[in-house]
Amino acid sequence: MAETGGPELVEQAGVGVPDQLARLWTPHRMAYVSGGSGAPKPADPGCPFCHIPSLSDEDGLIVDRGERVYAVLNLYPYNPGHLMVVPYRHIPDYTDLDPAELAEFSEFTRHALTVIRTVSAPHGFNIGINAGAAGGAGIAPHLHQHLVPRWGGDANFMPVIGQTKVLPQLLADTRGLLAAAW
Repeated sequence: MAETGGPELVEQAGVGVPDQLARLWTPHRMAYVSGGSGAPKPADPGCPFCHIPSLSDEDGLIVDRGERVYAVLNLYPYNPGHLMVVPYRHIPDYTDLDPAELAEFSEFTRHALTVIRTVSAPHGFNIGINAGAAGGAGIAPHLHQHLVPRWGGDANFMPVIGQTKVLPQLLADTRGLLAAAW
């Protein structure tokens, strides 16, 4: 531990100035990011949002499927029940939605809020689209909207002091509850 109480910073050639963040190595994510193997070919082979619909609902963590969009749990949620509304079509921006997609995108968002309220009674929500890499989108080429349930006190000391999120429910259990209520 460094004198500041945080992790000791180790210099490494070629990385510039070290930051204060600890790293949790999760090599299993590569199957998610790269799309895995053995499944039908997605519209964009490198896009997880194009690949997810080729999986079963359980394996893809899909809560519900529409004609033009689907609702899927975030594999790395901020809070339990964090889901995303995603168009099947590989488009980067909200303005690229055609009228039918826009209507279903909006309806899925509205319905998801109702379902999450029924299942877990959050005190509020964060709803948003991170558009483009500069806007914070982790998967910028494929539009997706986040719906994050919030409870008073859910941003406790763990993320700040421990740089760790505490999630009290397994994703498969959350998906099952939301899908049943959908």
